[in-house]
Amino acid sequence: MADDADKRTASTEPGARDYRETVFLPQTDFPMRAGLPQKEPQILAKWDEIGLYQAARKARQSAGAPLFVLHDGPPYANGAIHIGHALQKTLKDFVVRSRFALGYDVDYVPGWDCHGLPIEWKIEEELRSQGRRKDEVSKAEFREKCRAYAAHWIEVQKEGFKRLGVIGDWENRYATMDYGSEAAIVAEFHKFVMSGQLYRGSKPVMWSPVERTALADAEVEYHDHVSPTIWVKFPVAQGSDAARNASVVIWTTTPWTIPANRAIAYNEAVAYSVFQVEAMEEGLEFEPWAKPGDRLIVADKLAEDVFKAAKVARWRRIEAVDCRGMVCEHPLAALDTHYAFSVPLLAGEHVTDDAGTGFVHTAPGHGADDYLVWLAHGHREIPETVDPDGAYYPNVALFGGLKVLETEGKKAGKFGPANNAVIEKLIEAGALLARGRLEHSYPHSWRSKAPVIFRNTPQWFIRMDQPLDTPQHGGRTLRETALEAIEATAFYPEAGRNRIRTMVESRPDWLISRQRAWGAPLAMFVDKETGQPLHDEEVNARIIAAIAAEGADAWFTRPAADFLGAHDPERYEKVEDILDVWFDSGSTHAFTLEGRENTRWPADLYLEGSDQHRGWFQSSLLESSGTRGRAPYNGVLTHGFTMDENGEKMSKSKGNTVDPHQVIKESGAEIIRLWAAMVDYSDDQRIGKTILATTADAYRKLRNTLRYMLGALAGYSEAEAVALDQMPPLERFILHRLQELDLEVRAAYEAYAFQDVIRPLIAFCQEELSALFFDVRRDALYCDMPSALRRRAARTVMDLVFERLTVWLAPLMPFTTEEAWATRFPDAGPNALRVFPQTPAEWRNEAEAARWAKVQAVTAVVTGALEVERREKRIGAALEAAPVVHIADPELLAAFEGLDPAEVFRTSQASLVAGEGPAGAFRLAEQSKVAVEPRKAEGRKCARSWRVLPEVGEDPRYPDLSLRDAEAVAAWDAAHGEAGAA
Repeated sequence: MADDADKRTASTEPGARDYRETVFLPQTDFPMRAGLPQKEPQILAKWDEIGLYQAARKARQSAGAPLFVLHDGPPYANGAIHIGHALQKTLKDFVVRSRFALGYDVDYVPGWDCHGLPIEWKIEEELRSQGRRKDEVSKAEFREKCRAYAAHWIEVQKEGFKRLGVIGDWENRYATMDYGSEAAIVAEFHKFVMSGQLYRGSKPVMWSPVERTALADAEVEYHDHVSPTIWVKFPVAQGSDAARNASVVIWTTTPWTIPANRAIAYNEAVAYSVFQVEAMEEGLEFEPWAKPGDRLIVADKLAEDVFKAAKVARWRRIEAVDCRGMVCEHPLAALDTHYAFSVPLLAGEHVTDDAGTGFVHTAPGHGADDYLVWLAHGHREIPETVDPDGAYYPNVALFGGLKVLETEGKKAGKFGPANNAVIEKLIEAGALLARGRLEHSYPHSWRSKAPVIFRNTPQWFIRMDQPLDTPQHGGRTLRETALEAIEATAFYPEAGRNRIRTMVESRPDWLISRQRAWGAPLAMFVDKETGQPLHDEEVNARIIAAIAAEGADAWFTRPAADFLGAHDPERYEKVEDILDVWFDSGSTHAFTLEGRENTRWPADLYLEGSDQHRGWFQSSLLESSGTRGRAPYNGVLTHGFTMDENGEKMSKSKGNTVDPHQVIKESGAEIIRLWAAMVDYSDDQRIGKTILATTADAYRKLRNTLRYMLGALAGYSEAEAVALDQMPPLERFILHRLQELDLEVRAAYEAYAFQDVIRPLIAFCQEELSALFFDVRRDALYCDMPSALRRRAARTVMDLVFERLTVWLAPLMPFTTEEAWATRFPDAGPNALRVFPQTPAEWRNEAEAARWAKVQAVTAVVTGALEVERREKRIGAALEAAPVVHIADPELLAAFEGLDPAEVFRTSQASLVAGEGPAGAFRLAEQSKVAVEPRKAEGRKCARSWRVLPEVGEDPRYPDLSLRDAEAVAAWDAAHGEAGAA
């Protein structure tokens, strides 16, 4: 190894000359220990000084480079960056830097999502700590506090991202709360208004009482939840003779919706019958609600399950039932005339006999299927039973004011007393048949993590299935347009296409209104007489101008007359809902890619986590498809989630999180970047102390490769360069590998396959540079004369390797490659501004590749034989050996033509013999055609190179050197005026 070089050149003979000064040992100021936490900020300061990102753009534009646009998916401006942020922004930086290195001009403007509930909550908490309520604060003051909060975290996150080495147009970052951004978002909304795609509908939507707003599908996630289950009897009021004395039984996990029941759904393809209870189970600890003689109507297939739940021991089937035209009474009708209405049975295909009773309790204000089947049968009035705070309206008999969900205090997000109250009243009315509990998947808000409910409210929607008569749509619906756009988009990985396609195919109309304060408004007027939005471009223009000048606050603070012009303000309702934040972020392409210099629409790439198929990727797709007839991107790249080392989700409560700031403080941002490069980002990745330690080890090996080359190339100049046709075989092979790697690296970067960049380069550094090229040529580099062809050729190739390795690795490891480049070429300009050099096609040499595959196969057997000799202490080092290598394969033997086998085997002497070799020779099972006799080298040890050769001492000027070393020292002495050179 290089560290042994100065030891092995010192003679142990008394009075002998010390030859260390004559050996060309590696010399470099590039330290072995990186000190990244201290070094990286210095490099960042230099990049800031020259304006690296803008300098790169200017250089590429001057060269007429093609444009590449990466549009930034905005992180939410709330809290310090976490490891998920670090992965995502690092991947984006890989894209930006690699495209610059491939010769592109890259437009990348970092941005932030600023509106929405999480920030509102923070401000509400702040107000509560001051003894103030939100409703005691003006909307203008509240929004200003939200704006200041978001602005603070933008700056904090920006510094965190820059510390990771992420470059971009930071000085011109975008934020959805900027006045110009808010104006552009509202302008995009107006396009939907004016095209007729927007409508107001009163229907059940997912509602978060805790957040007091409607939620879109993308804002909902599902978690396991334990719900009460009840079987309820609805007495038949109209039906066949057998049915009249019976009750239809329904099953539900939402007892609180019973007051909102208006119908029962059934399926015409399901068989139903009247069953009579004959006997109850005995020995029960409670009195069951069913009684012998009760007549119950359920699906035939589910009768046994129902009676088991009701503790019925024996029953008999009376007759089949035709549910058409059947009408029931509400189960609470006996307790209050509020419920004295008819409950019809309605046919619906959503009903199955897989579970429950075969009937579906239908509350059209609290379920999508319930709503649709209610409308399908000609009903229009939708009852409203639950208010925005998750409590029954006062006019709901028996239950007015009771909470379905708690919204305040320690119980916020928990189910309130409504369920139990309803169950108790059903028992009182004699309508409960059975009860139980069920653990099932239940919708929760992905922000508050609290359960949500379906609640009927008037909301604004964008139609998915209305044909659009515009030039960009040509009669296609928004759904059809989006699905065609998906097919035209490149996905990395390809599986992302099916995921987003499935979501778009089945999604409902886009719910875009929210009943909150902090966001861009649905800035429009609605005719109080017709209920239709006002279509007036002049009014819209005044709204946009005011928001651009004063921000969205202008809509909430200015009177309607400021916008309506000649229209009568008394006739129009000013809508003060805010837009879904997904509409905000889905519109970012409109003000980041359009209307700016040196960019273009659509973007080449959007890059985010895989959860954004339902989020930003989809909202951007729908917004752009609705306004422009295509997606705002040509490609979509997704990464998985970051888990701990055991594959478990990170959680502060578990203590298994990885703080990127701490990793940077201890090891440097380069370690996070190298980890991100080495993982398969398309799947969930793992990170933790052990994984980071492995990453750091890989980093050290790469750093030492660069360090060794810097040391070995000390003093190198073009005057030393050796032409290709004069190169020895080993150097030709390394050039061949450079040519292969050049194609691999370019293709991998083009496909965003960063793992396919770093892993081959690590393997190249370890297997072909360190273990072969450096090891074989170490003696030549240290001990050959500077003018020797072998040494010059090795340094020529090493120069070419260094030139490429520092730029190939630069997008992934910019700090280390910058340091290495500046160490060697302090006046050459930043490494980060370089482009991949052209690698000549004539370097490709399949014959040398085939030769060295054979040579290394033989070398593996020799190495195995020498390891045995060392283990048995018959030799101390490989330089004490002179193996006789028997090769029975002519092709393997021919591979050594023109090579010095002793140099290849790293021994002092070696000989090759054709044939099988003696029976006792060393062999490897996988290479039976090679046998090695591990003999000791004959002669004396050279005091300079430590090679054992018979020729040592033949040059009388240097009696302790080999002839090669004697010539080299003589040349050194002559150059330095030393005696003995003659």
